[in-house]
Amino acid sequence: MNVVTKATEAESAAGLNYLSGFGNEFATEAIAGALPVGQNSPQRPPFGLYAEQFSATAFTVPRKEARRTWFYRIRPSALHGPYRRIAQGVFAGPLAEPNPNRLRWNPLPIPDAPTDFLDGLHSMCMNAPATSPQGISVHVYVANRSMERVFFDADGELLLVPQLGRLRLFTECGRLDVDPGEIAVIPRGMRFRVALRDSAARGYVCENHGAALRLPDLGPIGANGLANPRDFLAPVAWYEDRDEPTVLVQKYQGTLWETTLDHSPFDVVAWHGNAAPYKYDLSRFNTINTVSFDHPDPSIFCVLTSPTPVAGVANLDFVIFPPRWMVAENTFRPPWFHRNVMSECMGLVYGAYDAKAEGFVPGGMSLHPCMSAHGPDAATTERAMEAELKPMKIENTLAFMFEASMVLRPTEFALQTDALQHDYDSCWNGLRKFFKGSPA
Repeated sequence: MNVVTKATEAESAAGLNYLSGFGNEFATEAIAGALPVGQNSPQRPPFGLYAEQFSATAFTVPRKEARRTWFYRIRPSALHGPYRRIAQGVFAGPLAEPNPNRLRWNPLPIPDAPTDFLDGLHSMCMNAPATSPQGISVHVYVANRSMERVFFDADGELLLVPQLGRLRLFTECGRLDVDPGEIAVIPRGMRFRVALRDSAARGYVCENHGAALRLPDLGPIGANGLANPRDFLAPVAWYEDRDEPTVLVQKYQGTLWETTLDHSPFDVVAWHGNAAPYKYDLSRFNTINTVSFDHPDPSIFCVLTSPTPVAGVANLDFVIFPPRWMVAENTFRPPWFHRNVMSECMGLVYGAYDAKAEGFVPGGMSLHPCMSAHGPDAATTERAMEAELKPMKIENTLAFMFEASMVLRPTEFALQTDALQHDYDSCWNGLRKFFKGSPA
């Protein structure tokens, strides 16, 4: 069992409190005594509630891998009619033909027509079908109104990275306020609704079809550094007892399906377990870097990882490039030129990315597929080669990367949208030849 962390004044005013600690077995109740004592499914749970287990992993996985939560709710989730297939626009849209080119996009514009989070999801790249037990799909969302319906994703857990506009997430476990500079993770199958706290919102979503995200092992770093478990926050129990129609949409095998409930699905009065949504403030990431020369690999910036059965090979690494000091001696300090067996999908929350002089802007995105050569553009390269190497701090920036071991392919929408930059390759055209031949 975990304890509730102290709420800020703003959280208290909104009725929001949080539980602290990544992966903990939480226990929380909105009404004192709603959690059964000593067993999970008593014949008659307190207050006339129903007991229901939410399983985000198979029953018999090793204990350290198990993700499950017991809900004590007003009505069980089974109370609904048949689902009907609905149109899905460009969400989970078809993949384009394989494309080895480096690609970059401008931010998608905020729409003029009323658009909620679900209607505003645009699929950009994927590396596996929704039927696969591994792989990821990357989406961008744009919205100008709050959701009135409720959504859940049966195909994977969702990692949300807001770039513009503050969100409030209503979930079966409670409520989370998530701002740009923070992230949120919604477990596979968890019902939620996205409300806008500003007039418009834009951001990124990584749909993880593989093993659940967790903190990376620290190895030689030791016991401290990178993301600290206590900085991850889950919601306390909160519920709605509301008897009126609610549209419920699910993503199932890459398609959208809809039914209508006669009540709110956010009727969980108490819960305990570790399959819960959570958020994390990226400013609390304890950045590790070199204090001598050369670059450590970008794995030192890993916040969360989804492993594969092959040790050290990630289905997904979520990596950030936050404000940090640069002190390396006799070193080309921007990210080096490289070719990578992993596919790299990058986004920018705010500021400028230190490997690009222009063209990569907040809300935009780039894709460098498996073994594509990339690195800093020509202007950044020459500036870095001529720089006086004294300690400097990179400030007012937050870039991130979804890095995947399986090759990411763009969708048809991604190659057809006006946001695609058709001249991306030209940013390297000015790389000059400095070679002077062998010494005499």
